[in-house]
Amino acid sequence: MRARPAPAAVTVPADWPATEAEARSVQDTLRARVDLTGPGPEVATGTATGVDVAYDDVSGLVAAAAVVLDAATLEVVEEATAVGPVSFPYVPGLLAFRELPAVLAALAALTAPPGLVVCDGYGVAHPRRFGLASHLGVLTGLPAVGVAKNPFTFTYEPPGERRGDQTPLTDGSEEVGRALRTRTAVKPVYVSAGHGVPLDRAVAHTLHLAPAYRLPETTRHADALCRAALKAAVTGEADQG
Repeated sequence: MRARPAPAAVTVPADWPATEAEARSVQDTLRARVDLTGPGPEVATGTATGVDVAYDDVSGLVAAAAVVLDAATLEVVEEATAVGPVSFPYVPGLLAFRELPAVLAALAALTAPPGLVVCDGYGVAHPRRFGLASHLGVLTGLPAVGVAKNPFTFTYEPPGERRGDQTPLTDGSEEVGRALRTRTAVKPVYVSAGHGVPLDRAVAHTLHLAPAYRLPETTRHADALCRAALKAAVTGEADQG
C-alpha cells in the first residue's frame, strides 16, 4: 500500500485567543461576515473535502485530516494531515479554537482545490451561530457546511423514516439547521449552513455525499485518516495508508 505524505506541522498563530473571553470576542467579530445565501457549488460538481480531528489527551496532541473527493464519483483525489499541540482548552461552544489551527494546516497542505468543505460539526447550528463550519468558511473564503452526529442544544421533531426525510432544527422560532435522514430507518444527521452555502443546498450536498452510510463519505474518510495520523504520531509508527 502506498505511503501517505508526512503530516504537516501545526502552527498556532501568536494572536490566537488564550481565554474564553478573547475567543467569544473573535466569534462576535467574525460572525458578521458569515454568508448564508451562497449560492455555493452545484451538487455533484467539482470537489468536496471532508475535515475532521482526533485528540490524544495524554500527549496533548491533535491530528487533523483533509480528504478531497471528486464530488461526482466520490473517489478520493488527495488527502493531507497535520499534527500538533492542542491550541485551546475544551470549552463547549468554543471547540473551533481547539481544532482550527490543525484543520487549516491540513487544508494548506493540499494541492487540489478543496471545493466544498464538509465539517464534522456545526455551522450556524451553534449557540453563538458560529460553529466550526462557519468559522472555517469565513477564515478561508471556502464554501462550508456542518454535518453533525448530534443536535447539540437545539430541538426538532423526528423526521420520517425514509432517506431524505427532514425536519427543522430550531432555537425557539429560528431554524438553524435540519435533522436529515440519510439512510432509511437509521438515526438522522444534523445539517447546518456554514458559510457560502444556503441550508437547502447544504442538505442536498449531504444527501449526495452519503449514498450508502449515515455519514457523508467526506466525513468517513477524514475520520479514519485523522485517527490513523494521531495513532502514528503518538506511537511513532509510520502510517503506510
